[in-house]
Amino acid sequence: MTSSATTKVTLPSDTEILITREFDAPRDLVFKAMTDPDLIPRWWGPRNQTTTVDKMDVRPGGRWRYVMGAPDGTKSAFRGEYREVVAPERVVQTFEWEPMAGHISVETATFTERDGRTLLTVRSKFSSKEERDGMVASGMESGLRETHDRFAELLAELRD
Repeated sequence: MTSSATTKVTLPSDTEILITREFDAPRDLVFKAMTDPDLIPRWWGPRNQTTTVDKMDVRPGGRWRYVMGAPDGTKSAFRGEYREVVAPERVVQTFEWEPMAGHISVETATFTERDGRTLLTVRSKFSSKEERDGMVASGMESGLRETHDRFAELLAELRD
């Protein structure tokens, strides 16, 4: 199992967050696992929460919406629109947390395969430094690391 220490989060500019993680799987499989609505609930979000895919239309102009459920029963939703989908190389989508509607980032995910492993690079662009800093302050990094660990576990299962 890949350790969460391999997820790197950096701030390349005042309005961006750059996330990288290498996964031990070919990029076709990584891309499929990230774009298959049946697989999203198995890896998206922290382990102590459930994720339901409300909608996921993976094509330019298509929309997505996931609802996370906490152990105490509270729900929180995330949504966006796909702007570009080039299988298995790249996905560009918007990202918005519904409780803070109107604060929308644009995420560009690229998938680069080397020797059967895939480097996932996600560049999130925000409209201001304050919005970027708000995302960083939200605790997103710990949830992201746990999500990436769960994703690596799912990829190992799918490879077998």
